[in-house]
Amino acid sequence: MAEQLQGFDALKDMGAGAAPAASTPVVLREKKIDAQGRAYGTGKRKNAIARVWIKPGKGKIVINGREEKVYFARPVLRLVINQPFTVTNRVREDGTPEYDVFCTVTGSGLSGQAGAVRHGIAKALSDYEPELRPALKHAGLLTRDSRVVERKKYGRKKARRSFQFSKR
Repeated sequence: MAEQLQGFDALKDMGAGAAPAASTPVVLREKKIDAQGRAYGTGKRKNAIARVWIKPGKGKIVINGREEKVYFARPVLRLVINQPFTVTNRVREDGTPEYDVFCTVTGSGLSGQAGAVRHGIAKALSDYEPELRPALKHAGLLTRDSRVVERKKYGRKKARRSFQFSKR
């Protein structure tokens, strides 16, 4: 907390349009880690909610007690999940991430769940390494995709489709 206040004092002393000097570090966010050394992030997409914990490790990704390749069989969904690691260059030469991921996800379908896990990983990464936040933000991984299925209205067949009209 004291580091944050020092950073703000340094900015205040420099005045409005000046850039911070290289010697004074400006830390705006702190690292958030629990007692086990993990960072937590909640991800949401459509009706899916993912609770994600990350910690440095061998790159093992476990979703609802199953391996990543078993739970998300389609390669596209695995690509979506690994996006936060590729954007922040936290991938080893063999293609595995530098972090172990453990998550539980409920609701929606596989595509929505993959998006929720991606969102949760990005939020957990920004908590574990706050300096990665600008890269994740620029890639749009910290923003919750608010598109959900429109509800069905009465007097209609679906959300907008009306019943077939019969003149006779």
